[in-house]
Order: sequence, then C-alpha cells, then structure tokens
Amino acid sequence: RIDFNKIQIPKEKIHLLNPQRFEMDQLDGIYTINFEEKFLVGYRDIRTDEFWVKGHIPGRPLFPGILMIECAAQLSSYYFKASLPPGQQDMFVGFGGVTDVKFRGTVNPGDRLLMMGKCTDLRSRRAVFATQGIVNGQMVFEGTIIGMPV
Repeated sequence: RIDFNKIQIPKEKIHLLNPQRFEMDQLDGIYTINFEEKFLVGYRDIRTDEFWVKGHIPGRPLFPGILMIECAAQLSSYYFKASLPPGQQDMFVGFGGVTDVKFRGTVNPGDRLLMMGKCTDLRSRRAVFATQGIVNGQMVFEGTIIGMPV
C-alpha cells in the first residue's frame, strides 16, 4: 500500500516541524503518514561521508545503533507534532524513554534504512510508538520510542 517511488514529505517539510540539523538530522523523507491507521514510514539514506564512518568501525563502518534509535525518534516526533493543530506544533518533543530495543542486523554506508512507526498511545504529554527499521527487506532494528514535550 505504500508507493516507495513517491515521497509524501520531503526533508524541507520535515524541517518545518523537526529542529534537528547537520549531523543530528537523521530523517531524509517520509513516504507516507496515515493518521487514521496511526502509522508512518520514512527513510534515511546512509552516506559514505558521514561523521561516524571513519571511527565506527575502522575498515568496517556500521551505522551506530544509537543513531537508529534517533532516526526512529525523529520519525515519531514528526507524527506527534503533525497530529497537533497549527499553532501548537512549535513545541520540542524529546525522549521520554526507549524500551524493548533490539538490533537484528547491520546498516552500512550506501544502505537505505526504512523506518516504520505505529502510534500506540497519543496524549498531550506523551506519545508511544512501536518502531522498526528495515534494510533490503530485513528487519535490522525494533524498539518502542516514548516522546514527550519538553
């Protein structure tokens, strides 16, 4: 049901709601967002010139797990803020917690990391998302992201 040839929300529009920039900007686009079914799918293209490639790990660069979590958090934050009426979207959404995180595969430079999020609880002070990361059809990450306005 998702058209991976069409980006519904490009990076420029993500930047209207998510404040992360430069090395900490971990979300390149969103393919789809569905408020009725409470899910969204975005992506992150892993480049060969990123700050972590040289040192994580020399000779075998692996996208750090903490950045997978950050990518999932930015995807979740976008959904949370986009679900609010205009005028209330200027808040910063920070980590309230992460649980049940598992890394199931590696992500390497040149990969496209698909990040999926399903909103399981949405309140004014807390949002909970079940998230998964996929590379080449294989799940490489899963975890629950809890966000809260700060």
